[in-house]
Amino acid sequence: MIKKEIIKKHLPGFSELIILIIIGLMYWPLLVYLVIANILDYIILKNYYFKRQKWGLNICCGNTDGGGVNADIIKRSVPNFILIENIYKLPFKDKEFKDAICSHAMEHVDDPDRFYKELKRTSDNVVLLVPPIWDLASLGAFREHKWQFLTLRTKYFNNLPRRFKLPWWWYQKKFGQTIKG
Repeated sequence: MIKKEIIKKHLPGFSELIILIIIGLMYWPLLVYLVIANILDYIILKNYYFKRQKWGLNICCGNTDGGGVNADIIKRSVPNFILIENIYKLPFKDKEFKDAICSHAMEHVDDPDRFYKELKRTSDNVVLLVPPIWDLASLGAFREHKWQFLTLRTKYFNNLPRRFKLPWWWYQKKFGQTIKG
């Protein structure tokens, strides 16, 4: 009997259940939008740009093969992989590559200008894939992202787009950044 009373006490009544359902329905479209926008940005568009050409340098490659040299700060299982110790001092000659791609890494680094300058040193052409402002999930990635780009596009050719620093620095300073750049 006691268990039934405890359960009954903690279960929502009919009116509370209706309110919870209404609140859930109000947020459902936002959740769907967040998921679709993130999939479009991080998977569909990224794969589209990687399939269009082979890249001399795929920096911050993750597990994606760019067709040439693949480099990252974490050991990856991709062909022609080079482990990078310092993103601000890459182990490549000046203009060693014709084309380089840096996909979804600029939002993680401490100094995007310095990293971009180093990429331009190593490659004639630098393509950046960045999270656009419409990918709202990137704004909430407080354990990973340091920057948000003020753009509707995901791809930038030989240009570092405008951005602002996200207010998560205090969290990352105290607990660390999930993905270090």
